[in-house]
Amino acid sequence: MSVDVAGFQSSAVFSEIKAGIDAADQAKKDAIAKKAKAVFQFDVKNSSGTVQTWTLNLKNDVGVAPAAPASKPDIVISISDKDFVDLAAGKLNGQKAFMGGKLKIKGNMMLATKLDAILKDLKPKSKL
Repeated sequence: MSVDVAGFQSSAVFSEIKAGIDAADQAKKDAIAKKAKAVFQFDVKNSSGTVQTWTLNLKNDVGVAPAAPASKPDIVISISDKDFVDLAAGKLNGQKAFMGGKLKIKGNMMLATKLDAILKDLKPKSKL
């Protein structure tokens, strides 16, 4: 299943995360799930004001999907499309984005602090 959604730059980030998950063996998936033990819901708003929800499940069935989770997420992160892309690329500091109101969090805030390390683990490694 594709995680691409037209009109969202964030689609590329979620596709990269999905590729990292798909490339990981079961042991790595289990290790990532053990680190987070959480379901993340991302509500991303694009420049035309449309909100798209993605779910990053790092609890039981590790994966990413372009939809709301089946059950209540542990954390909901609301962010603009551009800010999410900048955050994922390391151009935007998560704490500064949160303090500046660019990033809104509902739920277990401590999970947001783990997200950066988890996303780095999921990025496919270059083969150089």
